[in-house]
Amino acid sequence: MSRSWANINVKEEPLSLQEIMSEEFAKELQSKEYCKFAHSYAKDVNKCEIRRLPSEILNDIKDVTQEVSKFCDSDAIIAQMLQYQFDKEYDEELKRIENKKNGLSKVSVSYSNHRMVPEELLSSDSDDNEIDGYDNDNKNWDRFNDMEKEYSSMPRCGYKVHDGKIVTKHDMELSGCRNACKVMGFPPEIHTGDAGGFDMQLSNRVFNSLKAHSSNKCKKLKMHDRKESRATTEMGVDEKTRLLLYKMINKQLLQAVNGVISTGKEAVILHANTDPSYTECILPPECVIKVFKTTLNEFKTRDKYIKDDYRFKNTFSYQNPRKIIHLWAEKEMHNLMRMQKSGINVPDVIGLKKHVLVMSFIGNNHMPAPKLKDAILSSAEWILAYEQVIEMMHKLYNEAKLVHADLSEYNILWYQEKCWFIDVSQSVEPGHPSALEFLMRDCANISFFFSKKGVSEVKSDKDIFTYITSLDPIAHNTAMLERLHMKGTPEHLIEKGETAPDECKPLVFPFNYAWQKIAEQ
Repeated sequence: MSRSWANINVKEEPLSLQEIMSEEFAKELQSKEYCKFAHSYAKDVNKCEIRRLPSEILNDIKDVTQEVSKFCDSDAIIAQMLQYQFDKEYDEELKRIENKKNGLSKVSVSYSNHRMVPEELLSSDSDDNEIDGYDNDNKNWDRFNDMEKEYSSMPRCGYKVHDGKIVTKHDMELSGCRNACKVMGFPPEIHTGDAGGFDMQLSNRVFNSLKAHSSNKCKKLKMHDRKESRATTEMGVDEKTRLLLYKMINKQLLQAVNGVISTGKEAVILHANTDPSYTECILPPECVIKVFKTTLNEFKTRDKYIKDDYRFKNTFSYQNPRKIIHLWAEKEMHNLMRMQKSGINVPDVIGLKKHVLVMSFIGNNHMPAPKLKDAILSSAEWILAYEQVIEMMHKLYNEAKLVHADLSEYNILWYQEKCWFIDVSQSVEPGHPSALEFLMRDCANISFFFSKKGVSEVKSDKDIFTYITSLDPIAHNTAMLERLHMKGTPEHLIEKGETAPDECKPLVFPFNYAWQKIAEQ
């Protein structure tokens, strides 16, 4: 028994391929879909409490829909429209290539034979399809160009006759337009707005005020940037240094950079952790990063430590200050490696990249070892430290063939009951013209410091100098050491010659004897 509300299955008749491909059949199916949609839409509209559209609007929509449907019924017309659009895009691209190829050349190359549509046929269409807003946007810029040409065509006398009127170079309209054009040439930091979007004219007074404001603002920005760069450079960590540290982290040499340990006149010392996954060599868990400052403001006398060093003599005079800092870092690396081979307690070198030197950390658990100046030691430990320093100085001069040149309580660390030398970038070889003078200064610093700490039987600076170099302190006093590296003969000796007193005559004992002593050892 069938019910009234049961669904009635309508059997669709099978269609042939010819009927499916027929355009008439497609139109019939489309009209059925439209009718079905219109019927359901009419029911929904009747249910809703909204106002219906006026009959005039509905008729207009119906007419437009019929025209569009009639126009787009043919696939051939649609294909022709698409092909026309493609040809137009191809011709536009060809025109751009032609303009780029010709450029400012006097001889031009034409691509008109390769166009899909001749340019003559598009001349009329281009006028009709031109966008009105394009002309409106550029008419003011054209006005700028015209005014600039008119101003440049002004004769040297400063005026000309135009349409029966005398126009001078101080004409209000001409000058105002030219000032507006100049405003558009201000730096990007100055927000001038769209001066080409309307007929803007500026008087000379307003333009001069804007120009002065622009100049002052640019100067302030440059001063601000210079102060920031100077501040970061003085602290050692500028943009290039941060990039070098970032590369070291990417290479898995470093795991993290923690903070600043100390700052000095030549470098900034940072604490860092090494990456345990580094496979090239075994690294200590903690390390220090010595970043040499790229400015020479605080340490202007560093050139005397490197310019006479034969290892860097051929490269020093041809480098700019930043490259000199690279040589300074490289010199410290070589000095550390040479001292380590001689058995002197110094940090191990891990890596060097430009002005960034990575060394082992003298300390434990982020706590650096104290300097001798800040160390709190017993009397026995002070005696032990003194003996170690004297023995390391002797070994440094005779085995490593180096002079520290800046040895003091500030550059010696106390860790695990041992003294460690640091800051050896200024160390020189005994053949340096000022090596003995530097050594005498180091001996004086060590003797004075340990005497102040109450260490008994502290040798004088001359005795320490004799113990290290085996030279006679009476024949080689401090005044002699100051004159050893003087070039040429003093003027008072050239005038007096043999009649000069003995204390003013040149010393007979130059560096040759010191070199012989070093060679014999």
